[in-house]
Amino acid sequence: MSSKHSIFEPGQNCWVESKARFSAPLIDCGNYYKALHSAIVNASHSIFIVGWDIDSRIRLLRGQDEKISEAPSVISDLLAWKAEQNPDIKIYLLRWDSSLAFFAQREMWAKEIWEEKTPDNVETELDDTIPMGGSQHQKIVVVDDEVVFSGGMDVSTNRWDTRDHPVLSEERSGPDGEYGPLHDVQMISSGAVVEHFAKLVRWRWQRVAQTTPLDIREDVDYSDEAQLPKSWPEDYPPLFENVSCALARTIPFMDDVEPAQEVRHMLIDLISEAESFIFIENQFTTRQEIAEALNKQLKLKPDLNVVIVSSYEPKGKFECEAFWASRIEFKAILENGIEPDRVRLTYSSVEDIKGRKAYKRIHSKVMTIDDKYLVIGSSNLSNRSMTLDTEIDTVLFGNTAKNREKIAQVRNDLLAEHTGRALDDMPALFEQSNPVKALLENQLAHGYVLNEVRDEEFTEHSVENVFRTLSDPEEPLMSVPTMGGASIPARNPRRRSVMIMIGITIIAILGGLMYWASQSIEWLSSENISAFLEKSRGTYFALPTVLLVYVVGGLLFFPVTVLSLAVAAIFGPIWGPIYGMLGALVSSALLFVIGKISGNAGLRKIGGPKVAAVDEKLKRSGIVGVAAIRMLPIAPFSLVNLVAGISSIGIVQFLVGTFLGMFPPMIAKGLVGDSIAQIWKNPSVETISYLAIGILVWALMIWGSQKFARYYQMRKEAQQGNMPTNDTNNASSTVKNSEADECAA
Repeated sequence: MSSKHSIFEPGQNCWVESKARFSAPLIDCGNYYKALHSAIVNASHSIFIVGWDIDSRIRLLRGQDEKISEAPSVISDLLAWKAEQNPDIKIYLLRWDSSLAFFAQREMWAKEIWEEKTPDNVETELDDTIPMGGSQHQKIVVVDDEVVFSGGMDVSTNRWDTRDHPVLSEERSGPDGEYGPLHDVQMISSGAVVEHFAKLVRWRWQRVAQTTPLDIREDVDYSDEAQLPKSWPEDYPPLFENVSCALARTIPFMDDVEPAQEVRHMLIDLISEAESFIFIENQFTTRQEIAEALNKQLKLKPDLNVVIVSSYEPKGKFECEAFWASRIEFKAILENGIEPDRVRLTYSSVEDIKGRKAYKRIHSKVMTIDDKYLVIGSSNLSNRSMTLDTEIDTVLFGNTAKNREKIAQVRNDLLAEHTGRALDDMPALFEQSNPVKALLENQLAHGYVLNEVRDEEFTEHSVENVFRTLSDPEEPLMSVPTMGGASIPARNPRRRSVMIMIGITIIAILGGLMYWASQSIEWLSSENISAFLEKSRGTYFALPTVLLVYVVGGLLFFPVTVLSLAVAAIFGPIWGPIYGMLGALVSSALLFVIGKISGNAGLRKIGGPKVAAVDEKLKRSGIVGVAAIRMLPIAPFSLVNLVAGISSIGIVQFLVGTFLGMFPPMIAKGLVGDSIAQIWKNPSVETISYLAIGILVWALMIWGSQKFARYYQMRKEAQQGNMPTNDTNNASSTVKNSEADECAA
């Protein structure tokens, strides 16, 4: 028996109550990305993308769809194409700022990358207003103020998959290589509900940006008689029509914004409405309050059954001890005093005919209450999603018999996927007296099956630990006292501030190591190095000794000029430069290799697009560019070697350029070094003259190299200026001033 009235109470368990003219779930990322691509291609007025991540590298289309599409597949190329095709369109990208915890997965310099890849009518901002420990977790795309995508999916790495979730897939490739099957759910809607999302994304934008976004279109038909909007994606017909809905948010206390815990209240109220079957699929299940509400309703309603689908194994220590350990307690509360066949906390896995196993990673946030309510949102059943992260859930209400039928269809469709069954086989299972038992029995071999979770194999039950405190908190990790004696939550540190602090820390560590070495290693001084080299003069070990000194000196960032002068003073104006040059090349090669390894491990990513641009110039200039850098005393010898290794230049080019750039000054240093030695042994007009000539030659070479470098750079720029360019990123943007829509509670 279904009520004709919903439980929606704006201001209590939801932000607004509304209606969707058309709506359809998009199950798994292959479908969502294809639908998003179609909507962007059809857009004409504006596009807002708000997300935990917006990765410029993601391909929205795959396979045959990608081959036949006239529009680019990669989202950054697609948005640039759309913006150039229609200079009047405005595109806004709002991504969560903090990302160091996900360094390997996310683009470190996202704002700069997007600005470099797109025209001026594509604006990018990073949201740094979230309290420390929280995240921007809403996943929203609004196109032309006509359609909205919302749910659990970001345009991010390690997300794409198809509904069949093969054990192995070449298309499932991320920063760390191939990843396993991943399941997620998004929803597309049109109608009056889109206007509320349009207000929300504009409010979010206005909080962090210096520009005012376009006003909401006044010519959009949000009525119950409206037809499918032009931006509705092809190949995805609506499932629901004129369906009542509500939007529930989590908004943490940040700045002067009133916090909201509508998601928390909505879920509790929804559970209390259940009579026959609750289906949940969620990435994390740790919130004890939810487990207690489910257990209470199971005891009140003897015919109620509950199935929860989540993931099998944790990723990393933090996830294991914060979420899997908490899930042990969640499961115990959920099942307390309930017949085992009425409730199951499960995961979906497969073993194919070749014996290969795979465990489906659940990233979706879905709940159905009988055939009355369907929730598709961004909220996990975790502490942080109820209080600390920004969240948005859409709750559909079965206001008609047809819409109730569609809610049951969505539930059956998802459970059919998880149990390897056909959709037509599902209704009969729910007609049995014990549908949970029926779902878990007689699942087909070599298809996906549901199994009960046993988290004890991953971790022991823990009431409280540091991992849970950091990964699944209810409150901000830090607060800042105010003048009035109160306190406000500290924000997550800005990405740029964190990068600056990392740079300062690295420099401080290197400086400290150098100071420690100079104070603790007795032989690390110019006098001791000279004495060490002096002992090898005239022996077979002269050259190996010089090479050793250069290698050790390079690793310790010892000044190469001091080494070159010392070698020249000991081995003379001929062998000194030769030995010094060989030592410099060996040291350069070693540090270049170290830089190459470090760059591949992630330092190139830290550098961002600005460093990438310098890298490209260095690569184009090749040997001449390296030679010019070597002639100019612009950076320590060892640092240049490391940076070159991080760059894309080849080692052969680098070493040839190093030789051409260092050998002339090395000869000059040979004259200077030998003159210093001669003056020390036998001061005379002749030796002093040699010293003066050597210093003059050295200065002239530096001056000449500067002139040459400027000439070479101007010539390169002149050549490039005469070449045709494909740069079309000159579209100017106009900003229409208007008041930001207030969407705070």
